Amino acid sequence: MTDSTKLIEPTMADIQQARSTIEKHVLRTPLRHYPMLSKLLDADVWVKHENFQLLGAFKVRGGINLVSQTSDDERKRGFVTASSGNHGQSIAYAARAFGAECTVVLPEGANAAKAGSIAALGAKVIFHGDVFERSKERAEELASSEGMRSVHAANEPALIAGVATYSVEIYEDLDNVDVLIAPVGAGSGASGACIVTDALSPSTRVIGAQAKNAPAGYHAWKSGKFETYPMSTAAEGLATESAYTLPIGILRNRLKDFVLVEESEIESAIKRYVHTTRSLVEHAGAASLAAAIRLKEELKGKRVVLIASGGNITTDQLKAVLA
Repeated sequence: MTDSTKLIEPTMADIQQARSTIEKHVLRTPLRHYPMLSKLLDADVWVKHENFQLLGAFKVRGGINLVSQTSDDERKRGFVTASSGNHGQSIAYAARAFGAECTVVLPEGANAAKAGSIAALGAKVIFHGDVFERSKERAEELASSEGMRSVHAANEPALIAGVATYSVEIYEDLDNVDVLIAPVGAGSGASGACIVTDALSPSTRVIGAQAKNAPAGYHAWKSGKFETYPMSTAAEGLATESAYTLPIGILRNRLKDFVLVEESEIESAIKRYVHTTRSLVEHAGAASLAAAIRLKEELKGKRVVLIASGGNITTDQLKAVLA
């Protein structure tokens, strides 16, 4: 795990440097306007399509930025991380890009599409534990016993700086954004969005969206207390029992509102995305639309950007949702 003395909030300078670092490795994703979503919400609705990013999720931006900053010694030792899927893909991809070995520990029963992608990228995949926190404990054990560089899924300033680059693109492409809604799992994406928004569009309200069945981040944001909560969401990208110091610290200072959404609302949002945008969005990525529908009256007449953070939904998951 990253030393707590290094848990410093990234600056806009860090984020701009990250952008220069990652631009040859990742895509600039589209920001698209959808009349049907706008009609649904009675607002001017845009979607930032990180589900179209390489590996189908925003996380790769952070992985490339972090690994690019590591030393030759760290790369020789290799990397180990725990993930519910998309973060693991990002570190595996970045390790391969910089010639390093990588081990990713996933929960048993992890998203098969994400696990297969991680293995195809050349990383060693280990399944351990029923939830992400047990996988994280195993990854930390491996880092200690085998000398690998441990990469935390949230408490890494370079990860946050990297994923924050999608928000820079938003404000370059669109003016007068009233509200930006981002999913919150471990919190790197939403915290990065807050930093960029405060610098480039301070009138914009950033709202976080988390699964009601995995509410650790929400409760830590409200209370400042880091406690473990039972977790039972199908949105593996939001599926944490705990909250993490660095992103929650940023969110507590900067996030304007935080919404918990039901599993049924997330599933409905996945179907809405298929119908209105003709694109696949995984459960975690659909949380922002689920929150927007819940906040419809508050959003009426406003310009709203929804972060579709990932599209790595399996065929079985999609069949279950559509059924």
